[in-house]
Amino acid sequence: MQQKIPEELIDQIMSQNDIVDVIGEHIQLTHKGRNYFGLCPFHGENTPSFSVSPDKQIFHCFGCGKGGNVIKFLMELDSLSFVEAVQALAKRSGETIPDEYVPSSAESSISESEQSAIDAYEWAGRLFHHVLRYTEDGQEAYQYLNDRGFTDDDIEEFQIGYSPLKDQFLTSFLEQKGFDLQSLASIGLLSQRDGNIFNDRFKGRVIFPIRNHQGKIVGFGGRAVEEGVEPKYLNSPDSKLFQKGKLLYNFHAARKVAQKENEIILFEGYADVIKAHQAGVQHGVATLGTSLTESQAHLLKRYVSKVIICYDGDQAGREASKRAADMLQQVGLDVLIANTPYQMDPDDFIQSYGADKFQNQVLGTAETYVTFMLNHLKKDYNLHVQSDQFEYIEKALDLIATVDHAVERDVYLKQLVQDLGVQRDSLDEEIAERRRINERRDEQAKRARTESQRTQTRQQKTEIFPAYQNAERYLIAHMLQNQYVAEQVQERLGSKFNMQEHQVLVTYLYAYYEEGNEPDVSRFMERLPDDDVKQLVASLALLPIHDTIEREELDDYLFAILKEADVDQEIRSLETMLKNAEKENDPKSAARIGMKILELRKKSNKSKL
Repeated sequence: MQQKIPEELIDQIMSQNDIVDVIGEHIQLTHKGRNYFGLCPFHGENTPSFSVSPDKQIFHCFGCGKGGNVIKFLMELDSLSFVEAVQALAKRSGETIPDEYVPSSAESSISESEQSAIDAYEWAGRLFHHVLRYTEDGQEAYQYLNDRGFTDDDIEEFQIGYSPLKDQFLTSFLEQKGFDLQSLASIGLLSQRDGNIFNDRFKGRVIFPIRNHQGKIVGFGGRAVEEGVEPKYLNSPDSKLFQKGKLLYNFHAARKVAQKENEIILFEGYADVIKAHQAGVQHGVATLGTSLTESQAHLLKRYVSKVIICYDGDQAGREASKRAADMLQQVGLDVLIANTPYQMDPDDFIQSYGADKFQNQVLGTAETYVTFMLNHLKKDYNLHVQSDQFEYIEKALDLIATVDHAVERDVYLKQLVQDLGVQRDSLDEEIAERRRINERRDEQAKRARTESQRTQTRQQKTEIFPAYQNAERYLIAHMLQNQYVAEQVQERLGSKFNMQEHQVLVTYLYAYYEEGNEPDVSRFMERLPDDDVKQLVASLALLPIHDTIEREELDDYLFAILKEADVDQEIRSLETMLKNAEKENDPKSAARIGMKILELRKKSNKSKL
């Protein structure tokens, strides 16, 4: 039976994993004042409301309210159990957790059937890789990969495999391992016909394992190498574990390099990613046989500021590049589009011309979004016809007017003058007018967003700014960072806070200090059994307070809290008197008492700090 991980070991692992570093591996953070800010990964937003405190080692989103320490962040982000999140942190910092603390599949954050599916994919991946590298069945596929320029290092790095052209090669293997074939058919690892006959789904194909963001195999991409095997390309079908629109091939491995470079290279195919890796591009990812989705675009936005699209050089590739560029531009990324010459795909270009030319002539000459879109726009017009010229110029100016940098606008306008022989002065006037219109529209949108934020803030203030409640919140914020203040409050007030959630919180906090612990918000949160209390701690710990509190300020907080408690007690007493007056059929006394209650409630609710 799994034992509870000792608090000392948890503290040690947390101390080796700075929350800013860990969260910074998943979203872009900007340092402002004492904290770091970024776009919240838990809800969609355009303005950063996600705050990370290096001093307190906690995070809190002021938009959706989620908060916690580094363990809680990983639990929320990757849907991990507590122990799985601790394991992930231990692995990150090179520490080990004894086996008695490691969860069984039944205690995992994912279901037993999901864990079984992952195990089956892992076994299948190992089997396919072994067949490719070390068996006679895999020789033809191995030769095919060698002819395509894939090295042994590539095959090992990406664990490429081969599924023999046999109906039940994998099926028999997994059945012997004790897996339920019906379940494996439901996730698309096997195929099923006539109700109870199971066959290998990917037979006759080179296998590319597809991993989730934790590096676990959750699907396969197959490329036929045998004659008559159709379709040529085959992916695992969508399931709870494998969702083509949310995953990217090689993302788990490319993420760290991409963050370091602050850019990612987006390809269409697995082979492109692998060949680019061979050419020194270690931050390449690919979509999974579908167009780029909004979910994938937002995923990239969390990690980088720039994306270079490197799709096939044919017409279909250019059209796909346009769709992807528009999607990435809309989520706020800086987009460049590489042009693979001779209508080749990146894989074949690298094979034919080598790594240096790919780096310099393809990636190194990537076009800006506007340049690409202008060239893409040209193909729809015959610029020797005057009416087409005018229409093209109008659309080109609309596009150029969106560029904020004057020097960049100047380059595009010079190109228009050169291509079409129009007067530069007239173009400048048109651009100026368009930018004025755009600025008015942007200003209106900005005012609308600001007003929305103000409305939200007013609503929040209405909920949290009665004097006694504000006093309790700021007092607890001081108590979280100062044990002496907590001891003073415990002596003078105990747990007699007016808000029930505050009563619960301070009871835990008193116990934490009585155990001999030093002030440490992150570790205190780890001792809390309830997620709601943890999120409350995260929000209170990030309130703007001074490092110390004056005696007068402490007395003011306590006075406001006790005053509300006295008013509450008086109201409760009057409510009892009101019930008695009503029972005794004394309407005059009941009315007088009722008015007194209303006055006390009104006085309490209007009281502000």
